Amino acid sequence: MGKLTTHVLDTANGQPAAGMNLRLFRIEDGQARLLKSAVTNSDGRVDGGLLEGAALLAGRYRLEFEVSAYFKARNTALPAVPFLDCVPLDFGIAEPGQHYHVPLLVSPWSYSTYRGS
Repeated sequence: MGKLTTHVLDTANGQPAAGMNLRLFRIEDGQARLLKSAVTNSDGRVDGGLLEGAALLAGRYRLEFEVSAYFKARNTALPAVPFLDCVPLDFGIAEPGQHYHVPLLVSPWSYSTYRGS
């Protein structure tokens, strides 16, 4: 059974990014349709994952992570106009029967992602 999960790590502080707001969209015909809004738990994950089973379809998706709001809530000194605000990650699901894990490693100044396991 396929599943889509995410995990956010705060690389500036060396800890899971607990309390980060994020949104999952499905991209169809150039339009983003909101599927789910969530907040990361104390381990930087979304409880229950994002999608699984019949809800996980082949196609294009986008995750949007509210990075500047997360760092502001932790009293991180940011400029008036943060370098990173909302980080969008566009990715594809080719085989919906597989597990797709989309981690985000983030600081106020950079981010990276990969297909995890």
